Amino acid sequence: MTNRLAQTKSLYLRKHAENPIDWWPWCDEALATAKAQDKPIFLSIGYSSCHWCTVMEGEAFSDQAIAEYMNANFLPIKVDREERPDIDSIYMQALQMMSGQGGWPLNAFVSPEDLVPFYAGTYFPLEPKYNRPGFLQLLQALRNYYDTEKDDLRERKAVIVESLLTSAVLKGDANQETQESELLQKGWETNTGVITPNQFGNSFPMIPYAELALRGTRFNFASRYDGKQVTTQRGLDLALGGIYDHVAGGFHRYTVDPTWTVPHFEKMLYDNGQIVEYLANLWSAGVQEPAFKRAVAGTIAWLQREMTAPEGYFYAAQDADSFTTAEEHEPEEGAFYVWSYAELEQLLTPAELTELQQQFTVSPKGNFEGKNVLQRRQPGELSATVEAALGKLFVARYGSTADALATFPPARDNQEAKSVNWPGRIPSVTDTKMIVAWNSLMISGLARAAAVFQESLYLDIAAKAANFILEHQFIDGRFQRLNYQGEATVLAQSEDYALFIKALLDLHAAQPENKYWLEKAIALQQQFDEFLWSVELGGYFNTASDASQDLIVRERSYADNATPSANGVAIANLVRLCLLTDDLHYLDLAEAGLKAFKSIMSSAPQACPSLFTALDWYRNSTLIRSTTEQINSLVPQYLPTVAFSVVANLPDNSVGLVCQGLKCLPSAATVEQLLQQVQQSQNRA
Repeated sequence: MTNRLAQTKSLYLRKHAENPIDWWPWCDEALATAKAQDKPIFLSIGYSSCHWCTVMEGEAFSDQAIAEYMNANFLPIKVDREERPDIDSIYMQALQMMSGQGGWPLNAFVSPEDLVPFYAGTYFPLEPKYNRPGFLQLLQALRNYYDTEKDDLRERKAVIVESLLTSAVLKGDANQETQESELLQKGWETNTGVITPNQFGNSFPMIPYAELALRGTRFNFASRYDGKQVTTQRGLDLALGGIYDHVAGGFHRYTVDPTWTVPHFEKMLYDNGQIVEYLANLWSAGVQEPAFKRAVAGTIAWLQREMTAPEGYFYAAQDADSFTTAEEHEPEEGAFYVWSYAELEQLLTPAELTELQQQFTVSPKGNFEGKNVLQRRQPGELSATVEAALGKLFVARYGSTADALATFPPARDNQEAKSVNWPGRIPSVTDTKMIVAWNSLMISGLARAAAVFQESLYLDIAAKAANFILEHQFIDGRFQRLNYQGEATVLAQSEDYALFIKALLDLHAAQPENKYWLEKAIALQQQFDEFLWSVELGGYFNTASDASQDLIVRERSYADNATPSANGVAIANLVRLCLLTDDLHYLDLAEAGLKAFKSIMSSAPQACPSLFTALDWYRNSTLIRSTTEQINSLVPQYLPTVAFSVVANLPDNSVGLVCQGLKCLPSAATVEQLLQQVQQSQNRA
């Protein structure tokens, strides 16, 4: 017997289709039913590759007693945060206000009359443990509270609403006037500190922070941090650590330790796109570590093999868990990726195993539940022997050599994972939905890697994905966020607009003679401005003006999380568009956007590195006008606030013009003079 979620397209929602809980998807009918029946809404938000979401689905959400009480006393709604990040953002903020922390699954108890949450948490166990109440006990207490404590409920909700509205408006502090040059230095210093290695906690990629830290190294700020060392170390941690799949490419979500050894094994498209771009930028900035190039190439090979649809777009994610046999009831975390010492002894020659142990953290006792996650001991080139050993491990995992395996079909759910006769190990489930924002991050990474490493194949892959979005993600002229097996759906949100416009501009930057990408960016920016720009406040709302009716507040995303903030990216895009079109309206919007978020940049710079990246673009924007040949020689260099424009007619005896805002410098007679002007222009503010 299945519930309503069986009819949805989301893999995450369908994973709950056989729960005895009478789940609804988020829809007008569900909200109206809860209100008519005066039932508090149990709102549960997660995503398909979330480990603790999977745990809770198998425990509390599969329990008959809990389901009976839930169905009688609450209206349960499931939301895929990857489909509706706008809903997730609001209730996550409420959770953080209530508890001081966040995470998924996000479980909120919501008043049906106004959709305001009055209690929220993350994972709730079936029985009391981890200093958390048992779930049935919690449900009973909250229903009793809802029925008997109406005055307290009203007061509690009023506090939450006021906090959400205050956060959404972001009123500036009149006494907090910081000069932009000081603000940029403060932002760089604070955010470089955030990614400085420490000796505790989990290790996340945090690429928006790393990108800001890298672009700030050109300023030579007086600082307690060595920006070049910090940004290089972040690249080494990523490319050498267990967070990278050294056998088959692709980066895992994060590691559960400060040493970058043992990952949480899911692979997310958004991480991989950002890391590819960051490693390419590090390389172009002069840190030409072979491990960076190997990780970029390996990740793009994984993308082509496992994460690219026949139509050219990219899938969203691969789960952390997988089955070791088809008979298993529950999958095991990391099973697809880790190696027992006995397996290594069986698969490799003694010489290969010895050398693997010299270059990777491999031991009989292992580093993850008795098995081995591969982590490199030092940078540099891997020996031919070790590459051959890794090739054998690839065959053991996939049942084929990498060269012979152009595509590896996705397991779309647990049933498919267990029923197919896989030639190697049973793979993790792949969430095959197309998310515009995440595809855009990968397109940007591919475009930058193509330019830096001079690999035309990378550009071809990026262009095919971008063209799929341009050709299939519009319904009645409106941009759509998702695509499920050829069907576009859900109106695009601010991150989809901002990141896809950035991707189009990055494609243009990789081949500036091609105006096609720029024209598409200009057209999409017009729609973005029309439906999501806040005339009163400045900046972009998360959702369109005609798609926000079911939200308590209309937020403007400024904080960076695992992905860069929509407004940070959007404001940088506006500056780039101004450079490339000479249309000062874009610059007016950029200025208004930065003004809108200046208070948060001053008071909490660690929250918003992408806004500081936008501020860098705003203050140091530079346009190089030159020939195709000359620009192509400059594109691979690290010039973080430069746009390129191909011109046919240059002044006599000139190799190019360097322009800043409304003026151009004297034409450069030599490449050396041009580069000198560019460096000065990029550091002028």
